[in-house]
Amino acid sequence: MKNLMSFTKIALIAITLFSSISCVDDDDNGNFIDNGESNTIADFVIGNEDYSSLLAALNQTGLTATLAGTGTFTVFAPNNAAFDAFLDGAALEDVDNDVLTQILLNHVLGISVTSDVLSTGYFKNLATESSTGANLDMYIDTSSGVIINGQSSVTTADIETDNGVIHAVDSVIALPTLVTFATTNPSLSSLVAALTDEGNTTFTDLLGDTEQDFTVFAPTNDAFDAFLNGIGLEDVDNDVLAQLLSNHLIPNTVALSAALSNSYVNTAAVYNGDTTAPLSLYINTDSGLTLNGTSNVALADIVASNGVVHVVDEVIGLPDVTTFALADPNFSSLVAALTADPSFPYVGVLQTPNGTSPAPFTVFAPVNTAFDALLADLGLTELSEIPTATLAATLELHVVTEANVRADALPSLDGTGVTSLGGTEITIQADPAAIIDPDGGENFIIATDVQAANGVIHALSRVIRDL
Repeated sequence: MKNLMSFTKIALIAITLFSSISCVDDDDNGNFIDNGESNTIADFVIGNEDYSSLLAALNQTGLTATLAGTGTFTVFAPNNAAFDAFLDGAALEDVDNDVLTQILLNHVLGISVTSDVLSTGYFKNLATESSTGANLDMYIDTSSGVIINGQSSVTTADIETDNGVIHAVDSVIALPTLVTFATTNPSLSSLVAALTDEGNTTFTDLLGDTEQDFTVFAPTNDAFDAFLNGIGLEDVDNDVLAQLLSNHLIPNTVALSAALSNSYVNTAAVYNGDTTAPLSLYINTDSGLTLNGTSNVALADIVASNGVVHVVDEVIGLPDVTTFALADPNFSSLVAALTADPSFPYVGVLQTPNGTSPAPFTVFAPVNTAFDALLADLGLTELSEIPTATLAATLELHVVTEANVRADALPSLDGTGVTSLGGTEITIQADPAAIIDPDGGENFIIATDVQAANGVIHALSRVIRDL
């Protein structure tokens, strides 16, 4: 299991809070004892034999001081029977201290929440995710009693103390994985059904693996209903479903919402089975979090021990090259050009599924400033001033059909002439990476490998011209 928290951080917490303790002392063995002058959470645990295992765990990790100090806490306290079941015959002292510390903190909220305030939803506790230091979540279901993370039930609520409240629970609350939050939240039941379609546990095994980190964009049940549009989940091809689900995962990354910016990320889905060609996902943070221009994050930053979940309001379909042109504001002028005349076929052509002629496509996409420069060079102010035939011929220069040419293949094509969609030849230049106009002009490649399911986009700083 990953190292979840450094001993230095633990010691700092303990030392800081220990300085505030006035009514709990320690014996010759370093264990805390109740001197009868206060009623903290630690005092309650110390004074109740049924929580001797919890006390031993708190003493072993140095966290007794935390629960004896100033502050306001809610503790979901497992009794001795709960610890016996958790240890399953192992000795407490054999549990790694870092791991045990995180498990204990997974039972503690930094606020006081009594039973009349508890509601169904996510609550941040004091345990942390290792790569970001973000506090873990717990999912509390109050529809029938109080159940935590789908596994631990409150047996006695609202034990009031000087520094917070205790709720007794019947099992030790395991550190949550991404699967924990998918399976406990009923609004994500369709996602779970998709993850385990036809008994396949590949995705649940993957997302339950604590040795790997993921960012998961989790569609709600309503999102799946809209996507399926009356079709049964069992009627979706398994390979397509696997790709679709993979398109909601960012591997090896815990991407909290505050760290996200307008950018492309690689998903776990791949182009045409090629693991070296991951599909891209465009994230826009201009107004909330929007993915590929259509799916919005409705609830962000549900943190598990192996990653983070962001709940989304729409299933993120497998992108075609037009998906990114429409989603990325840097290509808004290109979109305007592609749709400038109702007779232009480009959008429909570029949405052709992979495996169907003329897909796949390699698209050299000029950014907005490239179109600005084109208009300035032509002495024009609007795209509409460019003759339709000229604009059509210009757009055709930017698309190569029946090829998915990624950046690593461009050097091997140095000096090679390739035929564009309109039949005109353009030339690949490797160093510096550029596309050479039919008239010899250089159009530098400034971003590469925006990978769609039916082709790849490379961004250009200049519009390819044959004027």
